[in-house]
Amino acid sequence: MTNILILLRKELRGFFLSPFGWAVLILVTVMQGWSMSGAMKALQDAPIPESLVYIVFHMPQFWFYFLVIFPLITMRLFAEEERVGTLETLLTAPVQTWQLVLGKYLATLCFYLLLWIPSFIQFLLFSLLTDVAPPFSTGSLLGAFSLIFLMGALFIAVGSFASSLTSSQIIAGVVTVGLLFIHYFMGYITVIYGDRFPAASLFHYISSSEHLRYFSKGLIDSRTIIYYLTATLFFLFLAHHVLNHRRWRS
Repeated sequence: MTNILILLRKELRGFFLSPFGWAVLILVTVMQGWSMSGAMKALQDAPIPESLVYIVFHMPQFWFYFLVIFPLITMRLFAEEERVGTLETLLTAPVQTWQLVLGKYLATLCFYLLLWIPSFIQFLLFSLLTDVAPPFSTGSLLGAFSLIFLMGALFIAVGSFASSLTSSQIIAGVVTVGLLFIHYFMGYITVIYGDRFPAASLFHYISSSEHLRYFSKGLIDSRTIIYYLTATLFFLFLAHHVLNHRRWRS
């Protein structure tokens, strides 16, 4: 546990003691503010039955910047360590491979969660700065951010696995983007081809857009939670396996 905490603090310092981490935080805050303003304008222009939370997280720009976050914050995790030659030192140090993977993963997950604090505050400010009741329920707000946490947990694990495969941050980022976009567009298979084929239920089950649609309405599905947690553990296991192979090879 001590080794994990040491690695966690080291990685968090790397995010906040460099301009890169602050640039990502500003990017997410600005883009989420853009989504919020666009959603409020849509509510002003025409009556919409959905809540503000639902509209914000279904604006076209949301998925564009959301999927870009993960290669940015994960591509350097192991690739940069290998490029500068410190990964071999870490692998030969008295640190278990699973501790290395978990320490870096948890630090990145903590940074990812911090990115969404300004967005959460934006929703809270709505009721504080206006005289009208907020056009969303507490359940929809908590549901949406719960799924954002679950998706982040999985997508960071995917990025960690991609970063463990190479010494190039660019390649790690491209692999991460590729895997995430494949996962995202697999959720639209049933939209394109309909539901009349045997595997349609599988594509519904893994569709991130459908999950966000239900969670942003306050509808929490335990099957979705199990899916994201199981897939997260799977990709962390793959990253551990890749790094463990390098440990024994060296």
